[in-house]
Amino acid sequence: MTQSIYDNGRLVASVSEDDLIWAKIAHLSAILAMIVSATSLSFLGPLVIWGLKKDSSTYVRSAAAESFNFNIGMWVMNAIGWILTFTLILAPVGIPLIIASFVLTLWHHLKAFGAVNRHEQYHYPFQISVLS
Repeated sequence: MTQSIYDNGRLVASVSEDDLIWAKIAHLSAILAMIVSATSLSFLGPLVIWGLKKDSSTYVRSAAAESFNFNIGMWVMNAIGWILTFTLILAPVGIPLIIASFVLTLWHHLKAFGAVNRHEQYHYPFQISVLS
């Protein structure tokens, strides 16, 4: 059975239930990888999903690529935060960056998961475009 996917109220795709499940996994895998790796490998889950599904589903490929690209940006923000924190003088800038990257990662992945449940396309902010 296929489901319709909408982007700003406009029909953009029809996908299978299996594709919806894989898209959900792509979004939630980043949170799981973040928790398991203490925030350092949040991009790994979406990258694995992208690699597995890139040739079989454009919808899943797009969801995993957006998730991965967003996580690269958050990873960079987190790394800069840690570097600044180790300088001690710049810790008042570094600590908020670390916290912001953690909160933004959780918030946007949960929003993306909710969008998939509503059969909507989700576009992450702050992406460093690596995968497509």
